[in-house]
Amino acid sequence: MQIARGAIDKALITWLLMIGCLLGGLWGFATIGRLEDPAFTIKNAIVLTQYPGASAEEVAREVSEPLESAIQQMAEIDTITSSNKPGVSRIDVEIESTYDGTELPQIWDKLRNRVNDAQGDLPDGAGPSIVNDTFGDVFGIFYAVTAPGFTDAETHALAEFLRRELLAVEGVADVEVSGLPEEAVFVEPEPAITANLGIPPAAIVNAIANANVVTPAGSIDQNGQSIRIAPPVGSDTVEQIQNLTVGVQGEVVDLTDIARVYRGRADDPDRIIRFDGEEAFTIGVSGKSDLNIVDIGKAADARIDQLMSDIPYGVEFKPIYQQHEVVEESSNEFLVNLATSVAIVAVVLALFMGWRAAIVVGTTLLLTVVGTVFFMAVFGIELQRISLGALIIAMGMLVDNAIVVAEGMQGDMAEGKSSREAASDVAGKTQIPLLGATVIGIMAFAGIGLSPDATGEFLFSLFAVIGISLLLSWVLAITATPLLGHYFFKRGGTEAGSAYNGPIFRAYAAVLRVALRLRWLVVAGLIALTVVCYWGFGQVKQQFFPDSNTPLFYVHYTLPQGADIRRTASDMEVLEDWLAEQDEVVSVATFVGGGATRFMLTYAPEESLPTYGHLIIRTETLEQIPPLRARLEDFGATALPQGEFRSERLAFGPGGGAPVAVRFSGSDPDVLRALADEARARMEEASDDVQNLRTDWRQRELVVRPLYAENRAQTAGIAREDVATALASATDGTRAGVYRENDRLIPIVVRDPAAASGGGAHLIDQPVWSEPAGTFVPLEQIIDGFGYDVEDTLFQRRNRVPTIAVEADVPAGVNANAVFTEVRGTIEAMALPEGYSMAWGGEYESSAEAQQSLGRQLPLSLLVMVLISILLFGKLRQPLIIWLLVPMAVNGVAIGLLSTGLPFSFTALLGLLSLSGMLIKNGIVLVEEIDLTRADGVPFREAVVRASTSRLRPVVLAAGTTILGMTPLLTDAFFASMAVTIMGGLGFASVLTLIAAPVLYVIFFPRAWRADAPTKTA
Repeated sequence: MQIARGAIDKALITWLLMIGCLLGGLWGFATIGRLEDPAFTIKNAIVLTQYPGASAEEVAREVSEPLESAIQQMAEIDTITSSNKPGVSRIDVEIESTYDGTELPQIWDKLRNRVNDAQGDLPDGAGPSIVNDTFGDVFGIFYAVTAPGFTDAETHALAEFLRRELLAVEGVADVEVSGLPEEAVFVEPEPAITANLGIPPAAIVNAIANANVVTPAGSIDQNGQSIRIAPPVGSDTVEQIQNLTVGVQGEVVDLTDIARVYRGRADDPDRIIRFDGEEAFTIGVSGKSDLNIVDIGKAADARIDQLMSDIPYGVEFKPIYQQHEVVEESSNEFLVNLATSVAIVAVVLALFMGWRAAIVVGTTLLLTVVGTVFFMAVFGIELQRISLGALIIAMGMLVDNAIVVAEGMQGDMAEGKSSREAASDVAGKTQIPLLGATVIGIMAFAGIGLSPDATGEFLFSLFAVIGISLLLSWVLAITATPLLGHYFFKRGGTEAGSAYNGPIFRAYAAVLRVALRLRWLVVAGLIALTVVCYWGFGQVKQQFFPDSNTPLFYVHYTLPQGADIRRTASDMEVLEDWLAEQDEVVSVATFVGGGATRFMLTYAPEESLPTYGHLIIRTETLEQIPPLRARLEDFGATALPQGEFRSERLAFGPGGGAPVAVRFSGSDPDVLRALADEARARMEEASDDVQNLRTDWRQRELVVRPLYAENRAQTAGIAREDVATALASATDGTRAGVYRENDRLIPIVVRDPAAASGGGAHLIDQPVWSEPAGTFVPLEQIIDGFGYDVEDTLFQRRNRVPTIAVEADVPAGVNANAVFTEVRGTIEAMALPEGYSMAWGGEYESSAEAQQSLGRQLPLSLLVMVLISILLFGKLRQPLIIWLLVPMAVNGVAIGLLSTGLPFSFTALLGLLSLSGMLIKNGIVLVEEIDLTRADGVPFREAVVRASTSRLRPVVLAAGTTILGMTPLLTDAFFASMAVTIMGGLGFASVLTLIAAPVLYVIFFPRAWRADAPTKTA
């Protein structure tokens, strides 16, 4: 097919293609969606069930077990884990990664049906269970709102107003508010009065509950029209609750005469949030997945600016995380890097091939990139971290096709051929090999992008963008490049072959001839070097995902089990005060009782615990984090020794887990704790780099237990439930109903006046109502005092089996994989009792799962690549020569990573895949050129040297432009290790292509080599 010649003859069509790529790319840049990470479905749901009064073990046995048993019957389930606390069951359901986002709604419906069917198996007082399938929603526009001087009711009204207005912004999918002050209406009966009047606690509770219940009042028919009867309006103010009456033995008593009624904050709120030490609540905004988050963020910011005129003075919005600004900044940085890379390519080509070739190849490269963006916009592929990475990876391969065609045309035209003849000759020889090599380069990523699991979903845009860009680069290389060469390349009259008579070409030819004579020595040297480099590669630090380049880091602080949230909040103030004095700190967001709203895809909020405190700290620059973090850890260990203090860098990949973790599963909690203690001791002994060793069961907690005197209590007509009710009233209180304030439901709590003061000294004097006797009985008469016990209050299960995890952090700058290697042997050597098992978690598990996912798909794509290379040649020896080069590509990677000290991360793995594609492409073109030169009748030895020499400039220029084009990425935290992988690997791969490939070619054709041996003269 004379495609290249036709591109010149039908120039109008080629110009339309080029203009279409250019204008389409400009349209694509203007309209394409922009995200921080690929739209990715987190396949997790949470099932929450209340079981007031039960211990953690009872919750696990009586609530979590029947629910997990029902859920486990679903074929779609991957893992079920449950966290059981006193009175609360939380079950995390993880779906198999092979199910995509479109299938999840039906799966969640199935999950709800299973959970609803299991409600009948739950004990009285438990449930109903709530299924939360929005756990994975990301609220990337995340603000703290401070409203000093506002009452709690005004703060709630403000939050509702803001949520309602932001939901109306175009493109906003949801708005989540967190950290609002928790209020209650407290009713505190005077014990002396109620005892004298004989008023049972249930009478007060029932009076409050019935006064505010919504009950239908029916309807009447009048003149053929049905008229609804509205029920009487219930209590809607604190004063009206005070005016309620309580019926006692035929008499009516005013509530205000026997109890104090007031409105106040809950003593133990679920969540406390502060920003820079000031009380705040947070608003998180999520955008619709198919829209541009930059536009949505700007629209939300504009709406907030408009609302400020309607909001009372003093209310301030403090940004915690602004995804739209991060995305816009990264997109702009990419454009700068892209422009820099194209400019570098043009400069290098201008220096070594002349300005004409620079214009031809540079224009083709630019058209390929903008054309790729056009197709991305058409197919709905957003600009995000992975697709931008794909464009950068592809940059190393896009220039190859154009350079091969341009260099060949320029050489032929310099020898006197017309542009059409040169285009026809060069493209005729190279278009099929280039197409095959391009498809092989694409297939190197097919195993990732076409994987049916979560890895494939997350990285599909990588495969798609590389596929689009490489195919487009081939199309433009055989159409646009010949046409531009027709306009720019000069037709000369030099002798054939003189284009390769320069000193560099002659020097290379001389070196190659020596290498061919010493071919077995060259092969031995390459094998030895490869062995050494593979050993060196084993010394390269391993890392799953690098740290983020956003100047944020976290603090996790956990008090021993049993501490209340107020104490945790007080300790966090110590850290806030210290951070306020540090010049490099821009802001500090404090979350007590749980983690923040999921503000980025890779952020995993911690489970809600009153003992947990969390800081999100922003600095001015990324470089300020390590020294600040070190000083903060020293201060935290000194100032807060009573708690567990640790800090964590914001990472690009999935977070929320410990770097090193091991799990033990079995039936007996005591045995599991003993195994965990042994594992902790072994880890500490095996490595000096394990920090903050802990278990996810935390510490056992002290429990006060009344010693029920059964005989005396039954004589008094008092059951165990009556004692529990009396103690609840004397401490936390009993919920009697709700107080309606617009759309808010504020709980009404009946409790003893002494409950607010805390402590337990008053409990022994607490009166207990005896229904049969119709009177109060002192608690001390029906119990034999109080006993003390310890019990597990955080009981973890995994796939219905009690499981304890030992977790450890590593120091900043220390590689987690290296620490894991140090502790692995001693942990795996532990003797486990029969019926108990051990499994690794942490970064090792995440990395192993990702690599296992890749391993399942790569063999198929590898097979396709091999078949394509065989079909290209129709022979076996030539593809074998090329594939023998691939294992040696690691040599340059090891040298590059060891010399820079960078780890081999997940992005470096992607760079290695792209490197293999580049190496195979260069090998195919060179070996094909040798075959074609031999076919023209050139003697074997001369054909090998001449063909290799003709490929010197394309190989070196393609490698040089790619290596230099990667230099802007060396300062990018996410792409640095990938850039070094490609730069080091490609530099060595060029040597492999130009020296090793011809040497292996000669070795694989010994007869032809011997047949062409020079004749000995007598």
